[in-house]
Amino acid sequence: MYSIIPEQYLLNHIKLALEEDVRDGDHSSLACISKTTTDKAKLVVKQDGVICGIEIAKRVYSLVDNTIVFTPLMQDGDRISRGDIVFRVEGPAIGILTAERTALNYMQRLSGIATTTNQYVEIIKGTNAKLLDTRKTTPSMRLFEKYAVKVGGGYNHRIGLFDMIMLKDNHIDFAGGIEQAIRKSRQYLRDINKDLKIEIEVRSMEELQKVMSVGQVDRIMLDNFTPKLTLEALKLIGGKYETESSGGINEDTILSFAKTGVDYISVGSLTHQIKSLDLSLVADQ
Repeated sequence: MYSIIPEQYLLNHIKLALEEDVRDGDHSSLACISKTTTDKAKLVVKQDGVICGIEIAKRVYSLVDNTIVFTPLMQDGDRISRGDIVFRVEGPAIGILTAERTALNYMQRLSGIATTTNQYVEIIKGTNAKLLDTRKTTPSMRLFEKYAVKVGGGYNHRIGLFDMIMLKDNHIDFAGGIEQAIRKSRQYLRDINKDLKIEIEVRSMEELQKVMSVGQVDRIMLDNFTPKLTLEALKLIGGKYETESSGGINEDTILSFAKTGVDYISVGSLTHQIKSLDLSLVADQ
């Protein structure tokens, strides 16, 4: 399930989150609840959306107290409605409460990302365009947030700087121009014997024409092009390279870009302007 989140990375991240929250103890729970008290709780949905992070929550509870019984009633990617129950937990009451906020912090944020992503995916349904995320993620949360995008039906653009060459405006300017940036990148890959795809950003039809004259790229990003200008650009590209639209695209404009026939549409707000989904852990009487 967590194809982009290595197991040890996941566990280390949760341990750090718990250390941040608990430190030398959950004194609120320890102060008024007996260590021998057992109880039950359930995660209740308070807002429609797409659920994400159930297995992460399970890991949180097991790390806090491995005697807690975690019973999932749904799986990541399921559509949820207000009043639905996502999982139940049963066991030591202190452990249930100690794990609560950390589990909810993961699940509420990731479910918010999955929900927003799914809304975008539904808008462009029926077109050939694929929705991409970006590197605009929360530090240390990238793998989780990109996982949530996949749960919502989107695609991961790249995980980081290491798995693709993406020549943006500053790379081009610092390299001395489009031709220099492309040729130097190709030579660099030959020198280090590495097979990485090259994507280049263009900001105008003039820049696009320069890229077309040089070639040697895999994908062209049309940055801040209008849908009308995108159509012109696609005619010039003629299917020779993969294409991507980017730059301030939102729910109101994404369909107009998708209808142009562009291959990919990247939306940074999927992960950096997200609102967490409303979920609540309550006693299960």
